[in-house]
Amino acid sequence: MTANSVGQVMVPVVAGANTFPDIVHVALTVTDLDRSVPWYGALFGAAADHVHDGQPIRAAVWTLPSVAVALHEFVHQAREESFDELRPGLDHLAFRCADRGELEAWAIRLDALGVTHSDIVDAPYGSGLSFRDPDNIALEFFALPPSPGDLSEGRNQ
Repeated sequence: MTANSVGQVMVPVVAGANTFPDIVHVALTVTDLDRSVPWYGALFGAAADHVHDGQPIRAAVWTLPSVAVALHEFVHQAREESFDELRPGLDHLAFRCADRGELEAWAIRLDALGVTHSDIVDAPYGSGLSFRDPDNIALEFFALPPSPGDLSEGRNQ
C-alpha cells in the first residue's frame, strides 16, 4: 500500500478501493409503516418490492433505478417524536433530476398527490424542490446545474 496526498490528507492507495462506490441504499426510520408504505408507493409510482413484517423490525424496500430505499419501523422501540434535521444524522435525502424542467414536473406530481412542497430554489450548485414525508423526514428533488464542473470532477479524487 502507498499513499497519495489529497489536499492536506494522506489517502492510502489500495488496489480495488481507490474509487469511492455509489450509494446503494438508504434506510429511513418511520413511526408507522402502514401509513408510510402507501405514501412512498404513491411518490415512487410503484408498490414496494419487499415487505418484511417481523420483530423487532418491520420494513419495506423499493429498488429504484440508482438506489434502494428502505423504510424501517422498530417494533416496541418506537418513538413518537418527528424527524429533525437539526440533530446529528440525516439532514435530508435528495433524488436526482435531469434538469429544472423535471423539477417542475415533480412539483405538479406532488401537487396531484396532495404533498406540500417548497418552490423550486435555484442556487449556483443546483436547483431543488423540498418536501416532507408523513414523519417530517426532509426529502428533495435536486438537479445539478447544466455544467457542474467541480461538483462532478472532484468526486473520485
